[in-house]
Amino acid sequence: MEEQLKQYLQQADITLTDQQVQQQVALVGLLDKWNKAYNLTSVRNPNDMLTRHIMDSVTVRPYLHGQRFIDVGTGPGLPGLPLAIAEPDKEFVLLDSLGKRIRFIRQVCHELKLDNVTAVQARVEEYQDETQFDGVISRAFASLNDMLSWCQHLPKKNGKFYALKGLYPQDELDELTEGFEVDDIQQINVPGIDASRHIVIISKRS
Repeated sequence: MEEQLKQYLQQADITLTDQQVQQQVALVGLLDKWNKAYNLTSVRNPNDMLTRHIMDSVTVRPYLHGQRFIDVGTGPGLPGLPLAIAEPDKEFVLLDSLGKRIRFIRQVCHELKLDNVTAVQARVEEYQDETQFDGVISRAFASLNDMLSWCQHLPKKNGKFYALKGLYPQDELDELTEGFEVDDIQQINVPGIDASRHIVIISKRS
């Protein structure tokens, strides 16, 4: 599996150390193990987890700018855990309202010795952080307007919202709430996945 991941990373032009590759594969192993008891993800096959969870997460890495990020509605830590492994010098808060998911994330951090992740069980609209964030990340979490409404208190003054989407979300963009503007939309090619992927980068209007 490590060799397969290295091939995918090479295709995506993403560089990870051997240790980081081992950690990503170990994360797949833990997901597979816990999934049998806790039903954390609908993806059952570890090879599919490699593409649809690990690669689908780390391919957004080049678009993230800043030092401190929050992954809202993280589920079993996606994309936050793969990104935290890939970016050990950056800080990630992984937030979800379900306790079993947060317990899983904490176990992963313990076993993989990740010290740049904080797992928080809370509803995003109720969560407060005085330091605030350079980036608010969401993957399959909500519509753009819901994300912006629920998370508008989280980014710093110049912070960004990073919404990971499948198909180009034209309908959601057409209905975008006033007070926000789209900085960029990029199509992301994820090796091993034959489906459309986009990242929408949004900021508050000053």
